[in-house]
Amino acid sequence: MDKIMRNEGEILPVSGNILTEASAPEITWYHRPGHRDGGREFGNAAAFAFEADLEILAREATQNSLDERIKNDEPVRVRYTLHELTGATLDRFRTALRWDDLLPHYRAAAAQDQKVGRIIGSGLRDMMGERDRLVLLRIDDYNAAGLTGDDYGDGRFAAVVRRQLESRKADSSAGGSYGLGKATLWGTSRLGLVLINSTLSEPHEGHTQRRVIGRLDLPWREVDGKGFAGPGWLGTQDPEKGDSKVVRSWWATEDAVEELHLTRDGDEPGTSFLIVGAHDVASLAAAGLELDGDAEDDEDNLERMHRRLVQALGRNFWAAMTAGTDQPPLLETSVRTLRNGTEVLAEERVEPHVHQPARTRALEAFINGTTVDRLVEAGQVAQTTVALRLPHRDGRAGTAGEHRAVLLVTDATDADGKINQVTAMRGNRMTVKTSRVTDLPMGTNPFQAVLLTGRAAGEDAPFADDTEMFLRAAEPPEHNKWGQTEELRMRYSPSAHRRIAALTTETNRAVRELVAIPKEKRNGTSNVRSRLKISGKAPAKTRGKSTPPELAELEAEVDASGAWKVTAEVKVPSDGEVWRMYPVAKLEVRSGSRPVVQWAELVPVRNCELNDGALEFKPNSRRATFQGTTDVSTHPVRAGLTGLVVELQESKGGDR
Repeated sequence: MDKIMRNEGEILPVSGNILTEASAPEITWYHRPGHRDGGREFGNAAAFAFEADLEILAREATQNSLDERIKNDEPVRVRYTLHELTGATLDRFRTALRWDDLLPHYRAAAAQDQKVGRIIGSGLRDMMGERDRLVLLRIDDYNAAGLTGDDYGDGRFAAVVRRQLESRKADSSAGGSYGLGKATLWGTSRLGLVLINSTLSEPHEGHTQRRVIGRLDLPWREVDGKGFAGPGWLGTQDPEKGDSKVVRSWWATEDAVEELHLTRDGDEPGTSFLIVGAHDVASLAAAGLELDGDAEDDEDNLERMHRRLVQALGRNFWAAMTAGTDQPPLLETSVRTLRNGTEVLAEERVEPHVHQPARTRALEAFINGTTVDRLVEAGQVAQTTVALRLPHRDGRAGTAGEHRAVLLVTDATDADGKINQVTAMRGNRMTVKTSRVTDLPMGTNPFQAVLLTGRAAGEDAPFADDTEMFLRAAEPPEHNKWGQTEELRMRYSPSAHRRIAALTTETNRAVRELVAIPKEKRNGTSNVRSRLKISGKAPAKTRGKSTPPELAELEAEVDASGAWKVTAEVKVPSDGEVWRMYPVAKLEVRSGSRPVVQWAELVPVRNCELNDGALEFKPNSRRATFQGTTDVSTHPVRAGLTGLVVELQESKGGDR
C-alpha cells in the first residue's frame, strides 16, 4: 500500500506523481507533427473570429471567469496585470521558457508571407531587436473552478488547452456557448503563446495547486526538413504516449511558476493565463493612429492598454460588479501595470459607480427593493415588466410560456455616455446589447434604462431558465446582440427571432410610458411660440455656403416658481465646423418690443457643450438638444401672461 504524505495542505500518494524540488520533471516543448496527408493550416481559424482588441479580450476572458464562478456568496475576482520585461529580466524569462527550442519554429513561421507570419515577425522584432522588450498580460481569476479534469479526456482542462470550438458550459445562464472565446487569449499574443497555471477546485491526481502547461499556436512550418502542423505544448513528456514525445501538464514547483511569471496569490481555486507578447491593434484606431512605422510600436503602449482594459471592464461588466445592501456582487475586477517587477501604474479597482453611475443606481435599487412605479423626483428608479413570449423548441407552433423581463429607468448623468439608451443583459449580468429608444416626445428628460432578462430578472421570475437558453441561442460569438442565428433557427424555428423584435418593441413602449411627462405638468405649453431665427452681425470670416445651426423644435412649460422651462432641439449643419451660439429668451407681449429675460440655468443635453454662456455644437452631429430655465427675477411680466420666443444668436465677430 502506498505511503501517504502531506504537502502544503494536500494528501499525495508517494508513488503517484509526487513533486519535490529534487524530483522536478524535465520540461520540454512538443510540436504537433505535420499531417501525413500533406494538409496544412496557416493559423488557428478560431483566433480569426475576433480582432486583437483588448476590449474583446476583456469581454471574453472575464465572461469565462464569470461562468466558472464557484456558486457561493463570494464574487469571482479577476485581476489583469500588464508587465513589461526588458534586459536581464527578459533574459531570465526566455531561459525559463526554453526560448532556444522555440526560436527555429518562430523564424520558420515568420518567414511565411501570410497574416500570422507577419504578426509573429513583428513580435520577434520587438523582443529581439533594438527595443529588447516583451509585454506580458496576465489574467488571474479567484473563486473560480480552475482547469479540472484529465489532460485529454472530457473536462475543463482539455476543453481549454487541447480542443477548439468546445464549450463545456452546463449552466444555462453562462455567457459563452461557441467555444471561441478562449481563442482571444492566443489572438492577443503576437507570438501565439499562452502559459497557464491553475489551482483546481477539485483534486486531480491528488493535487490541486500549480497545474501548469503552455500552448503555442503557430501556422504550419518546416524546421530542419520536418513539417509541423501548428500547435505546440510546453509540459512534461507523457510516458503513457510511448515514444511520441507528447507532453502533458505538470505540477510545478513554486520556483518554476515564479520564473514563468505565473505565481498566484494564495491557494484559492482559479486559473492564471499569461499572454506572451500582448498587443492591441484596435487601440491604435481609438487613438487615431495609423498602423505603420512607429505606430506599430504603440500596439503595446502600457498606459493606453491599462486604460483600455479599465474602460472595457467598466463598460461591459458594471452590472456584474454591482452589489446590494445585503447582496455581494458577482464580480470584482482590477488592472495593474508593472515594469520588470516594479509597479508603474497602481492596481486600479474597476468601480461600477464611476463608469456607469445611472445604470448602477438603477440596478442597486432593484436589488435593494427601492424602486418606484413612476419617476417623480430626481434620483429615483422606476420599475415595470415587459413580456417575452417564448417559442416552443423544434419549430412547434405557439408560445411555450411568457417571461416577464424587468425594466428599470432612471435619470441619466453626464458620465453615462449616450443618453436615452436601454442596456440589456441575462443572468451573468454582462452587457449584451445597448440600443437607443426611438420616438421619444420632445421635453423628455435624459434617462438610462436597464432590461434584466432570464435569471437577472430574479431566480423566481417565470420561465427564467427557458429565457436564458432562448436568448443564449440568439447571441452571435461576440455576445453583443440578440437576433437571428443558425443556433436559434435550428433549436426553435426560422421565425423565432421575431419574438426578440417584439420584446424590443414592447420595451421601447414601456420606456416611453415611464418617462412621459404627465399632462397636468404641461401647463403653459399652449402659450409657447417658437421662432427659428439667427440674429447678430455677420462675422468677418467668409463662410461659403455654410448654414448656421437652427432651432428645429421647441417645447416649454411654466413651472411652479413662474419660470419658463425650455427643451430645444437644434438642427446642426454638416459642414465640419464647431458653431458657437447664444440662446436668447424673449417674452412675447401684446405690444412693444419683446423684453429679453436671463437664464437661471442652461444645460447641454446632447451633442453640445456650454462654454462661457455659449453653446458649442459638435460638428456633423445633425441634431443637438439643450434645456434652459429662465430667471424669474428678470421677468417684467408674469410668464402666465406672456408667450415665449427663443432665438439662437451667433457670437459677435464670428467667434466660433
